[in-house]
Amino acid sequence: MSRKYTGQCACGAVKFEFGTDPNFVADCHCMDCKRATGGEAATFFAVPQDDFTLIAGSPKAFHYIADSGKGLDRNFCAECGSRLFSSNLESFPGLVFVTLGSLDRPELIEPGVEMFTRRRLKWAKPLDLPQFEGMPG
Repeated sequence: MSRKYTGQCACGAVKFEFGTDPNFVADCHCMDCKRATGGEAATFFAVPQDDFTLIAGSPKAFHYIADSGKGLDRNFCAECGSRLFSSNLESFPGLVFVTLGSLDRPELIEPGVEMFTRRRLKWAKPLDLPQFEGMPG
């Protein structure tokens, strides 16, 4: 039986699922997120690691040191290159950060905050959400 949320890469080789309703969903404008996504911002959310299950494939992990100086693993499909989730987060042990666009039904989850807005590009319009110049405290 499938859990509430499922996701996959673009080619379908890597699939995952989880059941927890995310309570921290962020639209992030930091440079790390911009570089990781190739876009103006990244939308991601936290899921407890013990609720996150790979159900197909083996993502490739790239260990990265963020601007904070803390490490994390960015996981992506080795076949199609889709970025899926971050794990082994030194700053947030026990959590997996899932990218919204990797969900089969991304419309089920909405961002709750915008962060690192000091890095938002001038042409990007703020969302009607709490705004934080850095990490919400």
